[in-house]
Order: sequence, then C-alpha cells, then structure tokens
Amino acid sequence: MTARVPDAPPHRRQGFGAFVRARAANGALVVQPRMGFSDPGHMRAGLTATRAARAHTVGTVTLDSYTRVGDLDAVEPALRAGTPLNGYPIVTHPGATTRAVLDGVAGPDFPVQVRHGSSLPQHIFRRLIDLGLDATEGGPVSYCLPYGRTPLASSIAAWQECTELFSHARDLGAEPHLETFGGCMLGQLCPPSQLVAISVLEALFFRAHGCRSISVSYAQQTHPGQDTAAVFALRRLCAALLPDVDWHVVVYAYMGAYPVTEAGAYRVLREAAELAVRTGSERLIVKTVAESRRIPTVEENVAALEYAARAATDNTTTARDPGTDSQTYAEAQALVEAVLNLHSDLSRALVMAFERGYLDIPYCVHPDNRGLTRSRLDEEGRLCWAETGALPLGRLVHTGRRREVTAAGLLADLSYLRRKMDREAIGAPPGTELTGSA
Repeated sequence: MTARVPDAPPHRRQGFGAFVRARAANGALVVQPRMGFSDPGHMRAGLTATRAARAHTVGTVTLDSYTRVGDLDAVEPALRAGTPLNGYPIVTHPGATTRAVLDGVAGPDFPVQVRHGSSLPQHIFRRLIDLGLDATEGGPVSYCLPYGRTPLASSIAAWQECTELFSHARDLGAEPHLETFGGCMLGQLCPPSQLVAISVLEALFFRAHGCRSISVSYAQQTHPGQDTAAVFALRRLCAALLPDVDWHVVVYAYMGAYPVTEAGAYRVLREAAELAVRTGSERLIVKTVAESRRIPTVEENVAALEYAARAATDNTTTARDPGTDSQTYAEAQALVEAVLNLHSDLSRALVMAFERGYLDIPYCVHPDNRGLTRSRLDEEGRLCWAETGALPLGRLVHTGRRREVTAAGLLADLSYLRRKMDREAIGAPPGTELTGSA
C-alpha cells in the first residue's frame, strides 16, 4: 500500500517528505540517526559523516534537554564552561552559527530533521522557521505524557499554535514536514494498537492544523509478527484517514532496554530493518551498539546506518497485509473511532479521551493519564493487555483471568528483548547474564 501524494507546486524544492518518498519509490530504505552534539563543529562533523555514509540517509539535529524543557538560562553557563550537553542547543547558539553548521551539508539531496522532545515547543519552532529548517517531529500527546507534568491541554494548545505556524511557513521553499512521535509512547510496554492509534490521531491533528507532509511512527516492540501486523494496521488507517496528505511510515529500532553485547545490538537493528522492509516502510531510525552504555559517537552512528542499509538490501521479502483480520488493526481502529466520535474538534477530543480513559497509557505517571491499564508479555513475547481500564475495546480484548502485574514481572518484561537478543546472538543458554561487548 502506498501513500497518496498531492500535486506539489512546481517552484518548490524537494522537501523532507518528498525526499524520503522518492528514495522509497526506487526501492531504498532511508536510514537516520538520532544524533545531537552541543559543539557546532562536532554537530557539523556528525551531519557530514551521515551524508557520506554508504546508505540512503537524512540528517538529524537532536536538541539538548535544557532546550527541550525551555530552561534556556541553564544553557549559556554550560556552553561557557565547555560542559557537553546531550544535544544541540539550537535556540541559544546564534543563528549564524547554526547556518554555518548546515551550510554546504544540508540541502535538497540531504534534508535535515530537528528532533527535540518538547511539550511546549514554541521557542523551538520559531528558531526553525528563522533558520529555514522545514522538518521536525513530536506531537501534543507523545511529547507531553512521557516527559513531565505539563498539562495535556496546555501541550495541545502549544502544538496547535506551532503546527499552524510551521504549516504557514511555506516560503521556506519546501513543504514543511512533521513526524508524529505517537508510535513510540514510553518506548516500550505500550500495546501496539495504542501506539498505532496515537500515531494516527497525532497525524490527524497535524493535518487539521494545516500540515500536508507527515510521517507516522512505530517503535519496534518484542515480537516480529505482532510488529508486522501493527505497521500494516498503521498504513491501512492512514490510507483511509489521510487521503489528501503526503505521508510515509518511519520505524524506530527498539527503544527499551537495549542489548549490552555488540552482537545483540546488531541483531535488534537487523530485525528493525527487516520489519521496515517487510511492511513497505520508507524510513528507519537506527540505534547503535553503544545505546546501553552512553551517547554514541559519530563513528558508531555511521556504522549503525550502514549496517541497517545492508540488512535492508539483504532482506527484501515483503509480508502479506493481514488487513482487517488483524487483532491490532481492530483494536487501533476502535480506539481511533472512539476518540474521533467524542468531539468534532480533535484538540478537545484528545483531552476528553484521556479524561474518560479512552486513551490510557500503561505505567505512565502523568497526572492527565488515568493509569488504569496494564500490559504484559505473553509466552511467545507478544505485548498484550493485562487490564484495559476504560479503553473502548469492548469484546475485542479478552484478558481472561487477571494475572497480577508484579514489580518482578514488570522488570522481567522490560528486559525481555535485551536478554533474548544477547543470548541468541552469541548462543548463550537461557538465564545467562551478559555484560559488556561480545
């Protein structure tokens, strides 16, 4: 299933979404790092290396935590002291500095996306527009509930303002692109149907406020078959609900506890690339062998990009779309329809959905999340609902006899994929504890 692409004005240069779509049309998977450094020279070197990698790549400028939460007063002292931040402080660095970072590197043949994590991102969007950057990501739900205590209604209002501002900035020269982070809620232990539903709902939110180029995300979970069905469900719902939007799917390599061995880390990344290829996804966010220990280097990011590109080329088999027979599709469709039926204004509908528990994220402690749902892994590693709270899933989900979710069981589920991949990658027997690289 391919995305419907609207006609673009002939004077526009190729933007982020159009670049990814063009590569996908030629059978290539676009791979992307999650890379951000506070030093401008280091950031430019990272972008240059990403562009030169033996893969079809796009660039990333990931912002630091201070900028994400709007604590700009803390950025300048850190920069003066030479203290490395965990990302690029795009609002604090002078515009001329960032333009020098991008000059001769970013362009139509190497678009750059800014990644941040802010629930109140007005300061970030204003700077992006000033710099002429036309691709970023996030969302009113996915960048609010997991990251702090900002009221959901405040995040939705902020993201509405930013989406409209960004969408109207078409004098940037290319169609502005927004990626929903909704398919990555908390990174793990959120059942696939809810990941799909929130990704679709955030995409609809972006469209409602003027965005015409959108990507929808899904984070690799714990079972390849279940993930395959989930991505197909995401594609099917987008095809039905976003017929007038240029959209594509981005898969994230597993965002939970990552393998501690090099072999295990590469095994997870290979399976993520294979998931993207199986489902016709157009882009993949990679992770590196260093994820379990520290922020990866430029060289480790490039190695991950090239490995994922090779894995995608070596495994070109596509899967069959299970269509409406998929359990994940049925659940996701029910969640989306329930939210859309709450109110004609999607901003209001999202607030009401969390108030009523129609959307409820397991293990999320945000005050606006009811916290009545629980999830667990079954015997085969599929992520299932243990308790559905007030989710509008009716007879779709049969939790049967309740299995109490214990602290020990939760910790085991959180580390399931890490342990499995580490053991299998090096042939260790079950129960083996692994540390370091192998």
